[in-house]
Amino acid sequence: MAAEGHAPTAGEYIRHHLVHLTNKKQEFIVDFSVINIDSVVFSVLTGLIGVFLLWLGARRATAGVPGRFQAAVEILVELVETQAKGVIHNAASRKLIAPMALTVFVWIFFMNFMDLLPVDLLPAIWHAVGPALGYPDYLRVVPTADLSTTLGLSVSVLLLCLFYNIKIKGLGGWAHELVTAPFGTSRNPLWALLLGVVNFLMQMIEFVAKTVSHGMRLFGNMFAGELVFMLIALLGGFAALSFTGGLLFVGHLIAGTVWAIFHILVITLQAFIFMMLALIYLGQAHDAH
Repeated sequence: MAAEGHAPTAGEYIRHHLVHLTNKKQEFIVDFSVINIDSVVFSVLTGLIGVFLLWLGARRATAGVPGRFQAAVEILVELVETQAKGVIHNAASRKLIAPMALTVFVWIFFMNFMDLLPVDLLPAIWHAVGPALGYPDYLRVVPTADLSTTLGLSVSVLLLCLFYNIKIKGLGGWAHELVTAPFGTSRNPLWALLLGVVNFLMQMIEFVAKTVSHGMRLFGNMFAGELVFMLIALLGGFAALSFTGGLLFVGHLIAGTVWAIFHILVITLQAFIFMMLALIYLGQAHDAH
């Protein structure tokens, strides 16, 4: 991470923490064969935790007075179901979409929650284990601070939108919508052709813009939060090297505590926003223009 025998500078520390553990050496080119192993592993682990907790809540559900855990799960399920009913009016579609939205919310929350772990906790453990196993000394633990993860989630929402556009409107009906909305059409063949091309391009731009912004919003917020925690960690590191270390250490504790408390709201809000946008986009797929 730094030159032999020297402590890393602030820039080296941050750069090191922003490098993913991958399946091959990273180059400054677009290479879709590169897999961020750390993002995949922590995404799967947090997903399993979320599914297990939801399963546990369903297994422990009773008809009597609910306990705290059951009450919390019921409140969450009712919240998501209410939001789904307000956006998607097709009851048959909600049987799939509402549980999907609940899963997405819980999964993204736990992926975001990884940002609340001490910055150097898991990387320090990997530093002692990874190189000994022949792996590089890099590890990022917040999957949603990886653009490939968030864009993967948003592309999945896009594919569901395409599926429901065809299922609800039929292939012919959706194809007609692609060339007639948002600007309509004309009885004049030449104008109808021109408007059809413009409408189709506008629809493609809308799909791309919604998908990219959907993933970028989550990524941007979580990446920024990760950087703030790194800067706070550096404040603690400087405290050990400074004559005014006591004051810096107190500042490190206060800043870390305040940001962690605020970040609990951020990670919850970002999970909710991603879920709501997914519901809105899927609801739009059910509506005719």
